[in-house]
Amino acid sequence: MNIYIASDHAGYTKKRHLADALSANYNVVDLGPEQLNPGDDYPIFAERVARAVVGDPGSRGILVCDSGQGMEIAANKVDGVRAAVAWNEHVAFETRRDNDSNVLSLPAGELNEEELLAVSKVWLETDFSEEERHRRRLQEITDIEQEDD
Repeated sequence: MNIYIASDHAGYTKKRHLADALSANYNVVDLGPEQLNPGDDYPIFAERVARAVVGDPGSRGILVCDSGQGMEIAANKVDGVRAAVAWNEHVAFETRRDNDSNVLSLPAGELNEEELLAVSKVWLETDFSEEERHRRRLQEITDIEQEDD
């Protein structure tokens, strides 16, 4: 499974650590930034990851910024993305099992490197439940998106 990862300046250092740690078990593709730049705008990197995930079925994306919120909002603008912010292992588990999230947004300002890794591992190791009620709800979300087109 390919894991596409990116950050803004606030999550840059922790993203690099996370990418290195996950590389032991996954093919991690770092989509930026390549160096710390306080002028970086997070929507650019969120879109890179979101489009990569949509273009590579079965892959997942991880975004790292200060609160996780801005990147999650930006990523969800791309059709086919179900991005979610997770700040603990339970939330990461739930968003995969029930919502089949394909992009994880992490709050670097709230979690240390070990916590970011633990949340990411739970999210990556959790499968979608495939329960009918969850599939139905995901279809309802897709239908909302299609009405706007």
